[in-house]
Amino acid sequence: MNSDITISIIQTSLYWENTPKNLHHFSEKIHAITTPTDIIVLPEMFSTGFTMNPKQLAELNGGEALQWMLQMAKTKNCVIVGSVAVKENEVFYNRLYWVLPDGEVYHYDKRHLFQMGKEHQHYSAGNKKLMITYKGWRICPLICYDLRFPVWSRNTESETYDLLMYVANWPEARSYHWKQLLIARAIENQTYVVGVNRIGLDGNNINHSGDSMMINPRGEIMSSIQVHEDKTETLTLSYQYLHEYRTAFPALSDADEFKIIE
Repeated sequence: MNSDITISIIQTSLYWENTPKNLHHFSEKIHAITTPTDIIVLPEMFSTGFTMNPKQLAELNGGEALQWMLQMAKTKNCVIVGSVAVKENEVFYNRLYWVLPDGEVYHYDKRHLFQMGKEHQHYSAGNKKLMITYKGWRICPLICYDLRFPVWSRNTESETYDLLMYVANWPEARSYHWKQLLIARAIENQTYVVGVNRIGLDGNNINHSGDSMMINPRGEIMSSIQVHEDKTETLTLSYQYLHEYRTAFPALSDADEFKIIE
């Protein structure tokens, strides 16, 4: 049986298009975590906010935010997860980094770009999910708008995972959708789900209520962060609970087979 895993989620406001201030802000938040943790999860585009100005703000792969993540991961001896605007080969991506304390880095480029926010006009879409094996857990990290597309998030025989993770800048106007979709992803995939969202106004005067949460495989909310609350929360997820639930109610074994065609 795999060991349990401890997750810290940081729900907070962001400084609009100001990388130095955001990195300093999150440094303070991370250093304030005194409970031993395995993974610290930050919101989407944590270094800038959900900017459509990548020509001026996107960093090269290996840039300032990633170097900061490497330092934080080493200092806290845990994984740091979050997305940033990245430029690679003259193309821009909303890129999630998974940074290990030994300096190893994996990434996922956001698949579903938010057309209502014109994200598709400024960034290129990724086409490959990231499946991480960490401390015996299979983990699938995704970004914000990906949450609306259950096929992309589906727990399948060929891409099995134990923990589904979303980093987001999800507006308060659609917070009901955010909460219900996170719960739905947990139930339909019989998995733990972690959703980390920012709070506060961004540079486009769009408000964010947070509603960050951790959910168990039955769809029950485990975390206690309140709406609009600036808070870091650390919880331990039980692998035995997950295993026993899937064994007692093996619904995934009856799932339809399918293949995503590019």
